[in-house]
Amino acid sequence: MLPGHMRWSGRAEYDLSDRRDRISAYEQVLTEGTADDVRHFIEIDQLVDLWDELVLSAHVRAAWEAWLRRHSRLA
Repeated sequence: MLPGHMRWSGRAEYDLSDRRDRISAYEQVLTEGTADDVRHFIEIDQLVDLWDELVLSAHVRAAWEAWLRRHSRLA
């Protein structure tokens, strides 16, 4: 269950075994979440796997691309 400050879509629960739900949850956490939320909800291997399918604003995508490159996880 996502905390209230990240539920701009109105959804609180996602089936993370479903790729579409996982994509939606990751988009919300990366866009609306705090640093603690990201640490709690995001798995880096999953983030890398979903990366090309995530719909993120340019500034959010740029910030995460920089982080992933520094940690040698994204080609």
